[in-house]
Amino acid sequence: MTYIVYPFATVGFAAVILLTTGLWLDISDFDKTSGGYEAHYEGVTGEPVDWFAMDRTATGIAKRGYVVNVLVDATTGMITFEIFRLKIPFRQFSGRALVVHKPHEAFTAMGFEPGF
Repeated sequence: MTYIVYPFATVGFAAVILLTTGLWLDISDFDKTSGGYEAHYEGVTGEPVDWFAMDRTATGIAKRGYVVNVLVDATTGMITFEIFRLKIPFRQFSGRALVVHKPHEAFTAMGFEPGF
């Protein structure tokens, strides 16, 4: 019986490790900035999001990841996570995101009409 259980346990353990690593890489790759969390959002370090490096969709952009795709609706500013084709709405852009990452300007340049 152990000859059957150990291979499945090993495969399961490896799958959990790979899934967790991919999820961590996806989350840490999207926003590479830190600081500036109070109003006026000054003192931000790091690179803002490069909206033009992402895939364009009919409704906005998509940042493809190993496990999670981040979808952004260019009209509403809604951020949605897509995991195994399951779409989970997260939230709209924060004030910090609007100032630091400038999605309104980027989506306007792409030809969308942002309403946020």
